[in-house]
Amino acid sequence: MGVKGIVFGLALAALTTKQVSAQQMEKMWDGQGGNNSISQNRGKLFRDGKYAMFIHWGIYSQLANTWKGKTFYGIGEWLMNKSMANIPVADYMAAASLFHPDHFDAKAIVQLAKDAGMRYIVITSKHHDGFSMFHSKVNPFNIVEATDFKRDPMIELAKACKEGGIGFGFYYSQNQDWTYPGGNGGPKTDASGREKTFDDYFWEKCYPEVEQITTQYGPIELVWFDTPGGMDKKYAQKLVDLVHKNQPGAYVSGRVGHGLGDYSTLGDMEVPRQNVPGLWEAVDVTNDSWGYAWYDNNWKSAREILLRTLSTIGRGGTYMLNVGPKPDGSIPEPAILALRGAGAWIRKYPQTVYSAQASPWGHTLPWGDATVQRHTISLLIYHWPTNGTLFVPGLTSGIKSISLLQSTGKKPLTYTVEGKWLKINTPLVASDPLVSVIEVDLKEKPRIENMLGIDPAIETIVPVDFAQAEECNKKGKSWMEKFGEWKHVVQVGQWNDKSRLTYEIDVAKPGYYQLDLNYAGEGRVVWKIESSSGELLQNQQVAASIYNWYPWGWMKFNTAGRHKITVSFLEGNGNKASLCALRFKPVE
Repeated sequence: MGVKGIVFGLALAALTTKQVSAQQMEKMWDGQGGNNSISQNRGKLFRDGKYAMFIHWGIYSQLANTWKGKTFYGIGEWLMNKSMANIPVADYMAAASLFHPDHFDAKAIVQLAKDAGMRYIVITSKHHDGFSMFHSKVNPFNIVEATDFKRDPMIELAKACKEGGIGFGFYYSQNQDWTYPGGNGGPKTDASGREKTFDDYFWEKCYPEVEQITTQYGPIELVWFDTPGGMDKKYAQKLVDLVHKNQPGAYVSGRVGHGLGDYSTLGDMEVPRQNVPGLWEAVDVTNDSWGYAWYDNNWKSAREILLRTLSTIGRGGTYMLNVGPKPDGSIPEPAILALRGAGAWIRKYPQTVYSAQASPWGHTLPWGDATVQRHTISLLIYHWPTNGTLFVPGLTSGIKSISLLQSTGKKPLTYTVEGKWLKINTPLVASDPLVSVIEVDLKEKPRIENMLGIDPAIETIVPVDFAQAEECNKKGKSWMEKFGEWKHVVQVGQWNDKSRLTYEIDVAKPGYYQLDLNYAGEGRVVWKIESSSGELLQNQQVAASIYNWYPWGWMKFNTAGRHKITVSFLEGNGNKASLCALRFKPVE
């Protein structure tokens, strides 16, 4: 994957550039090449499948974030870079001889993807290190010629995908190549000392390799380009045209650059809080790494994978989740267990995922999320209400029936409408240990009143995304907690004595609510929170360089309905203060 803001500077090394022949794959087109129906259905699996497997695999998987006995923490596919181990080109290329993925099993990987509920697989054919994971015709630095493996695993995986009935696609690093002369971040001269430009790299290696992966591995679902950097538009256009010519049914990822892709990709590991228009995807990891790292056992559970998948679909996107094979080519067992656990849930509730549309609320809800199929809303209950009532904001008309989905079938639920709230009477125990599903069948397309509802039974987190900022700066912020491990928030910064942040919230039940702030900053700070009914909270707390929740006090709402909440900054370093969310918790 790509890392923003990195300046590349690798040592020069010799590279043999002789032409090599490639193993030819059995023809898998089934007479479909160039068929107009394919181009008309371009990206259908992306649009309808909603869930895919990403695979990062290469020499870096064998090295597993270690070099000369030292562990480097962060994303392993960048191990060669100066911000990690700073490995000289010749030394890194020599490390290919260590690569022995003898337990790679294409059929097992495809079966895992199917068990997980994923509809296609995208795998790294060449990452920034320049190592080709297929039998390249133009680059001897490939898995067949530079290792003892002597097989083209892309042939095996493409065939297994076809036989398994799921889609197949390639990742290709088009701009960065740290070992081929002329590639971005690579040597500036070849083995003979002749200067090499990006144009040389593009036409000698990049373009012919993309030609190869789009003609010799059967029909593919998409080509996932990455880190376009300053690559000129003319090169990006050549690649897009090449993919669409050779693979009329394939999408090109937005990271080809210059707005030329068929869809967009959010930042690495980012699941948004508001619906995002258009065609887009979120790309995420099963632990903290893309390529395999020996120390990284911070695995996402089946429930966490499921919540991030459903929330991405709820925002209107497609979710592609990465696995990093171990040095022997097998998938780590914890990832297998979590993926299969989430997949078992998807098999029970496929309508919440496949071809599902975005939540009509436009954002997450206190208890979970929602997706839509025609006139049916699937309420996805992450946090089951223990008081026997699910409060649903803004859905008050056009309801035909409401049912709880159970293993034995649908159980009808009773409900009432009070003001702007739908109140569904629910059992005291959740129907599913991961995520329970309540279906609301409507007479027509869902109509939801636009409101930020404060739940009277479950804590409600209200990000600054939904507030109006005055005399302060609201914008997105991204940072790496480890090298390449990205976090993303929308935050409000640059506070002064005239700054105001204003929310309009709807309270279902009057009473006291514990109000907390999530912020980062420096030193001690004083915030003031006021309600339109005259309630006031003002306090001083410490600030840290990382975002934390800080308690601010009890705020009373004397009436149900709409209230205005205003946040202002009174004391401290306003230039360092960064607020990202409020939290309301009912006081029992």
